[in-house]
Amino acid sequence: MNHKSEILSSPIAYLKGVGPQRAELLQKELGVFTFNDLLNHFPFRHVDKTKITPIADVSPAEEYIQFVGILEPFQIIGERRGRRLIAQLRDKTGTVELVWFSAINMIQKMLQPGQAYIVYGKLSWFLSKPQIVHPEMETWAPEKLEGKTNLEPVYASTEKLKAKNLGGRQIGKLTKILLPHIRQQDIPENFPQKMLGDLKLMSRFEAYQQIHFPQTQQHYEAALRRLKFEEIFLAQMRMNLLRSQRHRFSKGVLFDVVGDYFNTFYNQYLPFELTGAQKRVLKEIRNDTARGRQMNRLLQGDVGSGKTIVALLCMLLAADNGYQSVLMAPTEILARQHFQGISQLLKEMDIGVALLTGSVKGKERKLILHGVSEGSIRLLIGTHAVIEDAVKFENLGLVIVDEQHRFGVAQRARLWEKNETPPHVLVMTATPIPRTLAMTAYGDLDYSVIDELPPGRQPIQTVHRFDNDRSNVMDFIKSEIALGRQVYVIFPLIEESDKLDYENLMRGYDEIKTYFPEPQYWISMVHGKQPAAQKELNMQRFVEHDTQIMVSTTVIEVGVNVPNASVMVIESAEKFGLSQLHQLRGRVGRGAEKSYCILLTGKKLGNVARERMKIMTSTNNGFVIAEKDLELRGPGDIEGTRQSGVLNFKLANIVNDRAMVDVAKKVTEEILTDDPELTKPENEALKTFLQSQKGKTVWSKIS
Repeated sequence: MNHKSEILSSPIAYLKGVGPQRAELLQKELGVFTFNDLLNHFPFRHVDKTKITPIADVSPAEEYIQFVGILEPFQIIGERRGRRLIAQLRDKTGTVELVWFSAINMIQKMLQPGQAYIVYGKLSWFLSKPQIVHPEMETWAPEKLEGKTNLEPVYASTEKLKAKNLGGRQIGKLTKILLPHIRQQDIPENFPQKMLGDLKLMSRFEAYQQIHFPQTQQHYEAALRRLKFEEIFLAQMRMNLLRSQRHRFSKGVLFDVVGDYFNTFYNQYLPFELTGAQKRVLKEIRNDTARGRQMNRLLQGDVGSGKTIVALLCMLLAADNGYQSVLMAPTEILARQHFQGISQLLKEMDIGVALLTGSVKGKERKLILHGVSEGSIRLLIGTHAVIEDAVKFENLGLVIVDEQHRFGVAQRARLWEKNETPPHVLVMTATPIPRTLAMTAYGDLDYSVIDELPPGRQPIQTVHRFDNDRSNVMDFIKSEIALGRQVYVIFPLIEESDKLDYENLMRGYDEIKTYFPEPQYWISMVHGKQPAAQKELNMQRFVEHDTQIMVSTTVIEVGVNVPNASVMVIESAEKFGLSQLHQLRGRVGRGAEKSYCILLTGKKLGNVARERMKIMTSTNNGFVIAEKDLELRGPGDIEGTRQSGVLNFKLANIVNDRAMVDVAKKVTEEILTDDPELTKPENEALKTFLQSQKGKTVWSKIS
């Protein structure tokens, strides 16, 4: 066993100063199991601990600050919950207030009034006087400053860890104990020398030293740049390797004929002329599937841009070449809707279509499984029931996954295994993914975009109204219903509390009933607590125009198609993310009538919520919204990226480090164009490193 894996894979309990109890806490709270995990728990800032500020010189511009002074006697103020402990710290120039809200008894025992302390913490101002809440304190002696580096790291910690004396600074002490044990061969260089030189990057070993305990601010910035670049570059490398290997080696089924099914449907039953964007995407797919290599394509199109018709034409192309297709949707409602829509479009044609979901049981299920295995069913539509082992295809040639972010990579892979030669894969999403993110998170997929709406669709008018304007909003809804239209009213899901959601929804429902009394108006309600059959029935009533108003939590977010619905009211719109608001808005505007989206919020809005309302009322373009969403929320929250694991960057941020993403992409492509297998001596370190990254790279399958 080499030295590297031995020292860095040592359990954290073996580090001096940790032990079994602290180790258990570090594992639970921070996911730090080994020396390597601690090494990769990076500080979020550094503070200059050699600097002591006279209290009189403090200015509001300073954030973290260090004083030395005499602690004056404590005072306890307030009752029970509002109790707090207050003391003054005095130096020759003035006083600063120290405040504690918790662990009051413990603090009183630990600290001695009249004693000199060195005090460090975050500066705040109360009634224009400086104060530090929950300061860090040590008894003062001048030698305390000896041996301190200018820049001491501060690490993320949690309340539980702080209670066991493992706050941000103590974690720094542990890192300080760890670093001298780590030698150059434990953190070997994984970049080619030429690349280090060309990009002026610090060596990997030095970067790990300097990111924790930098000699100067410049050293810290160089270390940060090196390690950020490494995260982005390796993610790009994995993706591009996968992609280039697939393009070179993965055999795919061949669709070289455009035959009767496709032509008959295209010429006789296509309900409308395809848009230019739809034609372009079809052409890209036709080229992919006719080359004898497996297609792996991400198809993005805004809500209502006509992805389903493209999917159907691809399925007919597969059928013309003697292959079956499967379309997998994330929910039963959506699968059923796809099935109804597609069956309707194909009703004049003789081609076997079936729906398979969890609720298809008994004899009906047996018949479908039989039809799929002997090939009479050409198009199978369903939920993830279609990937169960019992489902055997005669010859599966095309897999279409709708709303990809609801399925993990592993679930997609199970479909590939349903045929000797892996089927072509088309992944569809109505959640627009910003270009930068698509390049990084879905770099293993080729990329198509439907970026125009079908003709006859009018842009949806979006307005923002405050709660006190509610009666006007209700009057407007009445006027739309009088014209024969239908309306959605959506309430937010608050993840922490089902009970709260339910109460909010019920209150909202009762309020709407007072505005819209029966029998003049009928209302459907759908929420997560209803049995599936009840939910289906209530949805169906709305779809069939039995009810004019649908009150719902966000269950209708994906896919429900009611062309007659022209108004979308979103209650407490400030509680929704941008992409969610955009998805919900896309439920209306599906017919020829003018449609409206009304965002209702409380009066008090934070900056981010206000910005969201502004973006929603100023554009209908999903791609613009996705870019803004990425800027406001950061990449970790964009749907689907979490489980893709690609963007769990510790340091890099693909919005702020966009320039770095571009450089990494360029460098990766240069290396792989020159040496696709990474067999040249200068790329050996990189290849070894990628192979050692078990679970993060599909390299094991590749080489």
